[in-house]
Amino acid sequence: MAVPVVDPSLTPVADAERTGTAPAGRLRRRPARADLLALGAYVLLGVFVCLHYWADVQARVSSHLPTDHSWFEWLFAHGAYSVRHLENPLFTVRQNAPDGVNMMANTSLLGVTLPLAPLTMLLGPQVMYALYLGGALAATAATSYWMLSRHLVRSRAAAFVGGAFLGFAPGIVHHANGQPNFVSNFLLPLIVVRVLRLGEAGRWRRNGLVLGLLVAYQIFINEEMLLLTALACLVVVLAYAVQRPSAARAVAGTFAAALGVAGAVALAITAYPIWFQFNGPQSYRGLQGGVFHNWGEDLAAFVTFPRDTLAGDPAVEQTIGLTEQNTWFGWPLVLVAVVALVLLVRRSLAARILAVLVVVFGVAALGPRIRLNGVETTVNGPWAYLRDDLPLVEMMMPTRLALVVAAAVGVLLALAWDALGRRPRRPGPVRIPAQRTAEADAPPAEPTGGHDPDRPARRRWLRPVGYAAITLAVLPLVPRPLPAQPVDPPPHFITAGGWRPYVPAGRTLVPVPIPSNVHGLPTLRWSALTAQEFPIPAGYFIGPNEKGEGTFGAPNRPTSTLIYSTMDSGTVPAITEENRRQAVEDLRWWRASVVVLGAHPREAVLRDLMTALLGPPQRVDDVWLWDVRPLVG
Repeated sequence: MAVPVVDPSLTPVADAERTGTAPAGRLRRRPARADLLALGAYVLLGVFVCLHYWADVQARVSSHLPTDHSWFEWLFAHGAYSVRHLENPLFTVRQNAPDGVNMMANTSLLGVTLPLAPLTMLLGPQVMYALYLGGALAATAATSYWMLSRHLVRSRAAAFVGGAFLGFAPGIVHHANGQPNFVSNFLLPLIVVRVLRLGEAGRWRRNGLVLGLLVAYQIFINEEMLLLTALACLVVVLAYAVQRPSAARAVAGTFAAALGVAGAVALAITAYPIWFQFNGPQSYRGLQGGVFHNWGEDLAAFVTFPRDTLAGDPAVEQTIGLTEQNTWFGWPLVLVAVVALVLLVRRSLAARILAVLVVVFGVAALGPRIRLNGVETTVNGPWAYLRDDLPLVEMMMPTRLALVVAAAVGVLLALAWDALGRRPRRPGPVRIPAQRTAEADAPPAEPTGGHDPDRPARRRWLRPVGYAAITLAVLPLVPRPLPAQPVDPPPHFITAGGWRPYVPAGRTLVPVPIPSNVHGLPTLRWSALTAQEFPIPAGYFIGPNEKGEGTFGAPNRPTSTLIYSTMDSGTVPAITEENRRQAVEDLRWWRASVVVLGAHPREAVLRDLMTALLGPPQRVDDVWLWDVRPLVG
């Protein structure tokens, strides 16, 4: 996630200390060779991270989050289905039939899956998943590089380092294991730039319009990352106002007007989808029991090397716990970041604001109880003093606030690298490059009253030492290819369309095991890999329970509970007439026309169970099939 950093070309007004700065709009329009090299490097790294998927893209999923991986494949298929059939993409009955799924109330990635629908139809959801995942990582690094190189640092090398970290930070790579929505941060640097330009005189309408469009689009990609960015921007603006009160007051009116335009534009575009999210069918309020509220960051995680990097070790998770690795910087990077802040904070407004972000969001990410080395202490964290049912808070996971800390570290790396490469100025008039600027309040490198003869000598050794320190701190965090595992392909009966004579319009195909957030990963993929041509019951999603609270998956019906318990135990229980009656009732509820069992580790016991419930099956192609239309009518 790109973090907001104040620079004269972005802030509400040009700092008085930088009166020689050219307007921010005067940026070179053609990319330099360095820009193209940076983009190429990011693309290669994105391909490298997804390498294990490409080894067998049709039959591999994430080893860490195979269910989420399958869900996002299903989402790409949903986008293609919605476009092909011109159906409302905010809701679907292709999963959890007959109730359906509120797609706005779930992570649906509509801003990606709908525009890419033609490619999904052409290449299939598995290929699109791997292609998009690597592309989103590279795109986030590229827009972060653009933000840094055009608005904060002079050195393209500094922007490259910062952009690489922002696009491939440990927390981002961790989420790349099955959650491409948290990798899709390419709009966030653009949003940050626009927020910090809202105070430009004479451009408040245009800046507000552009910001509103970007925010509206981001809502259809990842609302949670947009919320984190908005909170970070709020902290930045407040920190700037405290340090530059006169400048802030001078542009407050323009800033507010532009912000009003942005809000009006974003609301006009997203009002109905947001209403649908909270009031449409299958909407919900909060998550049952505030399930995520205890997911705070472990203090030891900040200095731990992340799992999927050169220095990472999966065994560390067993000590600290299987939490999201949103910090996991490793001790060298933490040490370099602290030293960089100490050296830059006195002369750099941007560094001071980064320090505020690190403290505010680092503390906020600790959750309701302080954890250390995987042990929950008795010391209260900040979330202990918040009600679980507060709006927004009820859906948030504290550890994800640490993603702002990761973004701040990425920007800090760019600032530090840029400061090392800056040449000392000679005494006399100071001329500032017109294209872009460095930190907002950096003093002249040379004292006004004379020349320091020892300064060049100090810089000669400081520069290589600083470059080496930053390089050695980030090298252990270079990502490795994400781990992948094989997954069984759908039966030929499914992929070849053998199911079509058995599933008329308005009826469902019931796969065994029935898909859920725990069981039935392969059968969920049946729907994704057949372009969602047949609806299925239950599934992998968040929907309301009987109290209207969000819960994972559909409420189990007696037959699905019986199937899951049989899978877990490996034995068929004694089947009663009540079980058979309930099975018929459940099949009627699901509007089933056929029950299908394909190859499965528990195939034998599941076949015996369904035979006891529904009678002998037919062997059709490579599946066991129960045509239940005579039973359910």
